[in-house]
Amino acid sequence: MSWKTKIPEAATAYLDRSRLDEVECVIADFPGIARGKAVPATKWDRQSSFFLPNSIFFQTITGDWGEAAALDGFTEPDMVLKPDLSTATAAPWASDGTLQVIHDAYDQQGNAIACAPRNVLRRVLDLYAREGWTPVVAPEMEFYLVARNIDPAKPIEPMMGRTGRPAAGRQAYSMSAVDDYGPVIDDIYEFAEAQGFEIDGITQEGGAGQLEINLRHGDPIKLADEVFFFKRLLREAALRHDCFATFMAKPIEGEPGSAMHIHHSVLDADGTNIFNTNDGHETDAFFHFIGGLQQHMPSVIAMFAPYVNSYRRYVRDHAAPINLEWGRDNRTTGIRIPVSDPAARRVENRLAGMDCNPYLAIAASLACGYLGLKQAIKPGKQFKGDAYAAEPDIPQYLGAALDLFDGNTAMHEILGPEFIRVYSAVKRAEYDEFLHVISPWEREHLLLNV
Repeated sequence: MSWKTKIPEAATAYLDRSRLDEVECVIADFPGIARGKAVPATKWDRQSSFFLPNSIFFQTITGDWGEAAALDGFTEPDMVLKPDLSTATAAPWASDGTLQVIHDAYDQQGNAIACAPRNVLRRVLDLYAREGWTPVVAPEMEFYLVARNIDPAKPIEPMMGRTGRPAAGRQAYSMSAVDDYGPVIDDIYEFAEAQGFEIDGITQEGGAGQLEINLRHGDPIKLADEVFFFKRLLREAALRHDCFATFMAKPIEGEPGSAMHIHHSVLDADGTNIFNTNDGHETDAFFHFIGGLQQHMPSVIAMFAPYVNSYRRYVRDHAAPINLEWGRDNRTTGIRIPVSDPAARRVENRLAGMDCNPYLAIAASLACGYLGLKQAIKPGKQFKGDAYAAEPDIPQYLGAALDLFDGNTAMHEILGPEFIRVYSAVKRAEYDEFLHVISPWEREHLLLNV
């Protein structure tokens, strides 16, 4: 039981209150779904690693498989999963004492699995470390609480609030609107406390039943782990109250989409923000990071917007960016510089949707900034005014995004050629599956009119 001395304080406190019955050994796949095994606590005590087939990274969101995802054929060799005990956290919704532990994936020779999202992010962070840099990120999570929807043919509707009326839209920052979901939010806070997560704030967003949770800034892997855990936490809290938490980029027609904005800064070996001069002015590195985002983000939009639904979020004048302009305290630009003290100077990427895999989206965003720093890329002129008046300059559908993804060889070296190959194969398989689906719009308007 020596592993109990290596887990976080919140997990230890949970075990002091609950008899441990089960350990969930989990790893994130491409969509960010928790895959793995539930292991009896007695078995967990005896084992230091577990096995899972590498095919979890070849599976599409519908359960099909990417074409020729494995170089040597579809043989499904086992990966070795090793626990990161620093991630151990409660599953407070479980009826019996249960811990969740994120595992890292290796092949049987001990090499990191290139396709594992956590390993992709670690690969990018290693490049920063070689330069003596430490990235700091802070994600913002937007999501909807919606009525139960068990018929895919029916439109998604907002959840019913405590007033007995559906959650209202156009009530951004309303405290009354937040109170309307009070019981769900109470459980969110309770679960987060049990899991040791610090919420920086919860606000009502502009959509009907749309909320935003901000997490405190910190280490990119730790924050990606928290977003990964939080998605499950939010789903479980919602289910307790007869509603769904959804992270679709655009779940409700006519309502704003849900984003995962990513704030970044970079520290040097002394812990100083490299975006600042000694007298508090902006450095070349600050502008080069922005330039890297502008130049390279189009090629990783497929990681920020991984599904066909994702592109419904990028709508002019509808709370999501349509281009890569940058501006100061300007929420119409794709790249925003928030108001802050010089020491907290940071760059906000507003393109990623909440349907992204947090490890992959943070890795992609940091990769763009890294290339900007290394290539000394100068950004375009600061945009002033309403950026929706500018021309769109990001891909408008998944197929086009994947073409750009496949074409940026500089990015391939940063994220890893094997990851690029497999991710592209899986996403193209998903896109092909979608193209076989005939939508209600097509039946309504084309059946008898063309």
